[in-house]
Amino acid sequence: MAPQLKLFLATVFAAVIVTTTNGDGPKNAGEDIVHSSCMHASYPSLCIRTLSTYSGPTITNRRELAQAAVKISLSHAKAAAKKLAEVRETVGKKREKAAVVDCVEMIGDSVDELSRTLGVLKHLRVSGGSVNEFRWQMSNAQTWTSAALTDDDTCLDGFHGIDGEVKSEVKQWMTKVARVTSNALYMINQLDDKRGKPHVVRS
Repeated sequence: MAPQLKLFLATVFAAVIVTTTNGDGPKNAGEDIVHSSCMHASYPSLCIRTLSTYSGPTITNRRELAQAAVKISLSHAKAAAKKLAEVRETVGKKREKAAVVDCVEMIGDSVDELSRTLGVLKHLRVSGGSVNEFRWQMSNAQTWTSAALTDDDTCLDGFHGIDGEVKSEVKQWMTKVARVTSNALYMINQLDDKRGKPHVVRS
């Protein structure tokens, strides 16, 4: 083998070792699980975008992926709650005021339910526990996340027959919350052997 070729191959081999030891492997694994899991989520593009830019711990398995999805949903819900609280103080029309007040209550419930879901997922007995315990935990997580989705929809129902800038803004916020929550529910369902179907939010 020519000396130049040997030198080239040695350089390539060294580069591979450096890349591996720099930790690119786990990152790529995390990216792979995000893309493969988001492929059949309710909103695949949104799922990939939000989870790929997730700033928390590296995602290495489906349980961590579900936790990350719920954390993202919870973050959006809290942001929407803050915006709604601000709008509540400034809106003047009676019907709009009533709708926003109801939304503040609904998004508050949603934040609470998503917080409970996250608590369950953090202590999910995926191994070393009984099947019944796992089923009970999964049922709670699914129920609370579904309830959060219902709260998001109920908020928008209050604006039926109302038009204007306030409704447009609230719809934009709540639709985003509902969609990331729908993706989170899908990820939770993947932890169970009963595969859940994507939940599409009303537009």
